[in-house]
Amino acid sequence: MKIKEIIVVEGRDDTARIKLAVDADTIETNGSAIGDEVIRQIRLAQETRGVIVLTDPDFPGEKIRKTISEAVPGCKHAFLPKHLAKPKNKRGIGVEHASIESIRACLENVHEEMEAKPSEISAEDLIQAGLIGGPAAKRRRERLGDLLKIGYTNGKQLQKRLQMFQIKRSDFIDALDAMMQEEQDEQ
Repeated sequence: MKIKEIIVVEGRDDTARIKLAVDADTIETNGSAIGDEVIRQIRLAQETRGVIVLTDPDFPGEKIRKTISEAVPGCKHAFLPKHLAKPKNKRGIGVEHASIESIRACLENVHEEMEAKPSEISAEDLIQAGLIGGPAAKRRRERLGDLLKIGYTNGKQLQKRLQMFQIKRSDFIDALDAMMQEEQDEQ
């Protein structure tokens, strides 16, 4: 599988894993303190070939993603669910631990940042769906992020991410229905 865009990852272990999964070029941020030179490289990549941001599904990875989004608008984003980024019998989390199949799958489901327009999904919708507040909200947001392939967010950021990727209300409802069915099957 050849990827036209340049994939932005955190480090060389991520690059090595990506290259096992797909034929692609990468830019490494080398951590969450992204320097001006790396931002310039990402801007140039976005102008010439396009960019896909694929960071670890953790706090530093989200910080990197946010920094890039603010500095280089219009990037595409691929999200690797946490449970697919954990090593077997070891601590840590990251792209470098994901299976080849998981990396390919998340790169087949990229989301493009769009110019902000009002979301079809309100904060009230999120509260009623049990995604904000309540004991199961975090777990539900994580599952919703997996189903919609937009990654995990905290309660404050969920509506923004739904808006940023222009998730349709119908897709949101379908994901909620699937999540509710899974919850009923578990009982």
